[in-house]
Amino acid sequence: MKRALTSLVGAVLEAWQELRVHRTRVLLSLIGVAVAVCSLTTVVALGAIVQQANEELSERSSGRPATLYVYAYTNDGSQIDAETMDATWAETVSRYKVDYASRVMQSSQLVPFVTGGVQVGAQAVDQPYGEMHRVRITEGSWFTAADTERLAPALVVNEIFWDRLGRPDLGTHPTVMLGGDKGTKAVVVGVYPVATWETEPSMYMLADQLQAIQAADPAGGGASSDPFGGGGQTQYEMWVPPEISDQLTSLVKRDFTAALGEGVQVDVNRQDYAQYGDDPFLVTKLIVGGIAVLVLLLGALGLVNIALVTVKQRVREIGIRRSFGATAGRVFFAVMMESVVATVAAGAAGVVAAVLIVQSPMMHDFVGQGMVTDFPPFPVDAAVLGLIAATAVGALAGLLPALVAVRVKVIDAIRY
Repeated sequence: MKRALTSLVGAVLEAWQELRVHRTRVLLSLIGVAVAVCSLTTVVALGAIVQQANEELSERSSGRPATLYVYAYTNDGSQIDAETMDATWAETVSRYKVDYASRVMQSSQLVPFVTGGVQVGAQAVDQPYGEMHRVRITEGSWFTAADTERLAPALVVNEIFWDRLGRPDLGTHPTVMLGGDKGTKAVVVGVYPVATWETEPSMYMLADQLQAIQAADPAGGGASSDPFGGGGQTQYEMWVPPEISDQLTSLVKRDFTAALGEGVQVDVNRQDYAQYGDDPFLVTKLIVGGIAVLVLLLGALGLVNIALVTVKQRVREIGIRRSFGATAGRVFFAVMMESVVATVAAGAAGVVAAVLIVQSPMMHDFVGQGMVTDFPPFPVDAAVLGLIAATAVGALAGLLPALVAVRVKVIDAIRY
């Protein structure tokens, strides 16, 4: 074991010395390998970030795995009593100890800005909604338990809304009048970012506070407090562990059906991305992997060509070494190790470059578009893959030259 280790270390040191002697000839090939490994590692690492971005965007729209949505409707089209529906929902959430559950109602409220009154889309939710849908807050905070006790409704607005208010300091508790100058005073407690395609103001508010506004002014604008009335349907959703989602789906459907009585149809289903399979991003991964392999093969091809030319130029040197007693195995291993050591060094440089590229703020902004909150750290498996790929390319590139070197005879050295 000790002899084998000594031989390996000796071969590595010898290969490094040979690389220093022939550094001009191998420099171009090493640059190619470094670029190929950097490209491979960058593509794999960016694939993980893109997947995270896709997951977060999916979770913002349809919830985290597993999010159950509950709908109820009558066969004859008649309305379901709103209080009965809300009471059944609250009882079900309490019975199964669901920590993350929310009602979602769509509304619009007249907001007087400096430039004039605007009907602003409002989404009325319960406090857990922010965690369930990864709502990112850039200023202030999401709704807290204290906000539910406010006499003035709390608002979380988007940056467009905040800009039209003049970007006030949220520490001063800025207010707006919902419904016009003589409407209900509301307090802005948080600001969330907008995507590049969004151009209109919007806001979140608490469902109970929206219902209180509507109850005080039934003739005012916005959604009806009746979740199944003309103002729109209330959506009920809960975030539960995926492993119990199927069982809980059946139980929730059974309880709602029993509570609402005959003539009411109840649907409970999932809409989060994970329902489509264990790996919904498999196609993306395969495409990324194919691109990475293609980049690596191009780098390996260039290295093999340069290595073969280099060995042809070293026939005299190899023949002299054979004349001094070097065995075929020794020559083969020495030539092979030259390529491996060179590519590992180039691969390490490529991995470092990939880390700097992927973790740069510019790349995060480009990939995340301001919508990704939990950027993953640089994947260790991507760095390991880059080094393994560099080693494999070195072994592949050194194989043919090493076979050529083994066939060199002492008489060939004399001829050269």
